[in-house]
Amino acid sequence: MIQCYEHWRGLIVATAIVAMPCFAATALDDEPDILDLEIMQVTGNRDERAVSDAAAGITVVGREQIQSTVPAVITDALVGEPGVFVQQTTPGQGIPIVRGLKGSEVLHLVDGFRLNNAFFRNAPNQYLALVDPLNIEQIEVLRGPAPTLYGADALGGVVQVLTPDPRTLAQGSRHRFRVIGQGATADGSTAGSLRWSGQGDALAATVGITYQDIGNRRGAGGELLGPTAYIARAADAKLVAATGNGEHQFAAHYLEQPSTPRVDDLVAGFGQAEPDSEVFRFEPNDRLFVHWRYQRDAAAGPLENLRLQLGYQQINDDRRRVSLGSDSIRFEDNRSDLIGAIAQAGTTISQGLYLSYGLEAYFDTVDSRRVNVSRDTGAETAGASRFPDGSTMNSYAAFVNAELDINQRLSVNTGLRYSVFDIDLPAADRGVAASLSPDDLTGNVNVLYRLGSGVSLLSNIGRGFRPPNIFDLATLGPRPGNRFNVANPNLGPESVLTADVGVRVSTRSLRAELFAFGSRFDDKITSVPTGETTADGEMIVQSQNANRVDLRGIEAGLRWTALPALTVFASLNIVWGQETFTNGEVDPADRVPPLNGRVGVEWRPAAQWRVSPFVGFADGQDRLSDRDVADARINPNGTPGWATLNLDVGWRGLTTQPAVEFGIGLRNLTDRQYRAHGSGLDAAGIDLRVFTQLQF
Repeated sequence: MIQCYEHWRGLIVATAIVAMPCFAATALDDEPDILDLEIMQVTGNRDERAVSDAAAGITVVGREQIQSTVPAVITDALVGEPGVFVQQTTPGQGIPIVRGLKGSEVLHLVDGFRLNNAFFRNAPNQYLALVDPLNIEQIEVLRGPAPTLYGADALGGVVQVLTPDPRTLAQGSRHRFRVIGQGATADGSTAGSLRWSGQGDALAATVGITYQDIGNRRGAGGELLGPTAYIARAADAKLVAATGNGEHQFAAHYLEQPSTPRVDDLVAGFGQAEPDSEVFRFEPNDRLFVHWRYQRDAAAGPLENLRLQLGYQQINDDRRRVSLGSDSIRFEDNRSDLIGAIAQAGTTISQGLYLSYGLEAYFDTVDSRRVNVSRDTGAETAGASRFPDGSTMNSYAAFVNAELDINQRLSVNTGLRYSVFDIDLPAADRGVAASLSPDDLTGNVNVLYRLGSGVSLLSNIGRGFRPPNIFDLATLGPRPGNRFNVANPNLGPESVLTADVGVRVSTRSLRAELFAFGSRFDDKITSVPTGETTADGEMIVQSQNANRVDLRGIEAGLRWTALPALTVFASLNIVWGQETFTNGEVDPADRVPPLNGRVGVEWRPAAQWRVSPFVGFADGQDRLSDRDVADARINPNGTPGWATLNLDVGWRGLTTQPAVEFGIGLRNLTDRQYRAHGSGLDAAGIDLRVFTQLQF
């Protein structure tokens, strides 16, 4: 079996790398220039454009593909996509690793507003899972730094979640109900969503509710993988009002996970004889988001395109934990209140030159408390909070970006951003205060050269910047792998210089891309052992600007309509990373994904039907850093490679009333036992997933 796996793995790699230039050559000779239906995105330029016109690598996952994954959390829909690797410490959580970077090293947006907050970890975290997976129109991943348009945190890239626009009713329709149901056998989960949309001459609105009941996950052979059950409930509303040549959009979103287990803390991991905790639950975690956006598009003038946004986001990250053998229960309340304002405008300066420019300001306040309650007497004692209570992190930025069409073939996109941060940590309950005011000038240059027949060459270089946030500066408390983090108020910012080159093919029958990239981080913030231990034997660590990290990689994607009813798709991601410490020591970079991807076909025997068998795969990863080896989530001998056989079948009633969509997904058909590298538990065994949607 291992020899067979090694054989087809090499075959997939060779085919993906060799075939793409061949397809590109074919496209040059035989294919027309224009696509019948362009894939649109907004992340690459902060405005709606075709993916084929973007001068950077962009992954777009649309609604049909999202539905076919039957996602419990948003990241389920990103598994196997070009440039993305998904890690999941525990159910109810998931992060996309983009070009080897994770957490706060990747900027996360929801409808153009930051999800990243002041205590967003530069490590696996649960916050993207606080966005309703049954209320998504599209997910976009801008791969590579975006220092001009997005600034801080956009080092590895930008992941943006777009929620549905209520103006999608058929002509002549005034309202619509949509009922969604889904379930899966591996965790016994069920989920449902009820949505109403209405549309008038100048107004459109939608409201919806979602409920998810996720059970305990079972792995290969039906093995119970741990206490993984949780529920989530969500509600949302959006109103769009047209006014002259502009429009106002008002939206509100709320999602709560009342009690979600931290399974890797509750089950003994690699190198552990017993788990770290008797009880560890995020209780509760929730997110409230209120958003206003105005946009106006004029034919000409100094404010040809105007975009204004105001938003408020509150995230509660509360926890209940009982360490193994402890006589007390630790309760934590951690809250971020984030207010943001964004103004962006665009002006056509001359034929072939378009300027976009804007201002951004975000104001974030962190409240944090910790109480220890005796299990015997119920007596309460205050403990050191995870973050200094009342900490603030405010940011201000101005940017200008120029899009220059030098001729019909050559386009250049370049810009600069100046960012200023005001970070304040009061002494609170730890007696150590700190104030920082980092600032930086960042920018990028993107070049797009059209060879013709839908083939383009791309090249990008950009310098990103990330100041330390409240989590980096002041986290205090237990971490996975029997570690205990102490505060460091003297951290400095980290920066990254990234360059990539790529080729993109966009024709009627072929969409393909191949990128090679390289990144160098300086003063990278990382967790470093201090050489001390706590009274409970936990290793004391501290975030420090301790090293330089070099990352290299290749990412490829292919979607080829070989026959009118048959499409071949594939993706391949390769990342290599190395850390160089201040003392000259060299170590593999931590949490670097293995070679991974997928390959499959999509057959549409009739307009209503879609049948898609595919293989997902990952190579083994034995290039481990010292932190990886010490992490109970990672096998110190390396994570074994794996491959799974999967099948999706979908049916859509085109003329039925009510309109019906139905899908069945079979995952891991061979019931293989495996774990995505860095995840806190094994993947599910054979899994039947069902999705249905009614519209009337």
